[in-house]
Amino acid sequence: MAKTPNLQTFKQYFGRKKPSIQEIVREPTAGGIVFRRNTKGEVEFLLYQDARERWTIPKGHIEPGETAQAAAIREVGEEAGLHNIEPICWLGKVNFRYRRVDKLVLISQQNYLIRVRTSGDEIKKEEWMTDIQWFSVQDALDKVEYEDIGKLILLGMKKIRQEKL
Repeated sequence: MAKTPNLQTFKQYFGRKKPSIQEIVREPTAGGIVFRRNTKGEVEFLLYQDARERWTIPKGHIEPGETAQAAAIREVGEEAGLHNIEPICWLGKVNFRYRRVDKLVLISQQNYLIRVRTSGDEIKKEEWMTDIQWFSVQDALDKVEYEDIGKLILLGMKKIRQEKL
């Protein structure tokens, strides 16, 4: 007859139990679906690769007194080195959550379509990033880690076509 594993054996194989959630934290953030037209006139989107090798968009926390659009513009400048940019429109909100030790963090991220007024070749990644690159629409959709961000890229492309941007 097989021996039933006890809690000690369970912890040994599967690690320690996570502490229970003690607090729920709401964090408003903003991000930019950043695009340019390359030398051939084709639309490209900017993505960066984080330390866990996930491709995503420039984004970050909204500071006190700051609008979501201003935060998106600031984050694009800080994370990508792009400062000569133009916000086109609001594309939508993405909600997600994650656990930070004993806290449940609820993120509400406002996203904007942002056009680069320069060639965009001046992009510069921050130290914590693995990479930063411009991608064709299809390549951006293939690379991006999060489905909701992919939907925003498609929505941005639709807006670019409609408005002939």
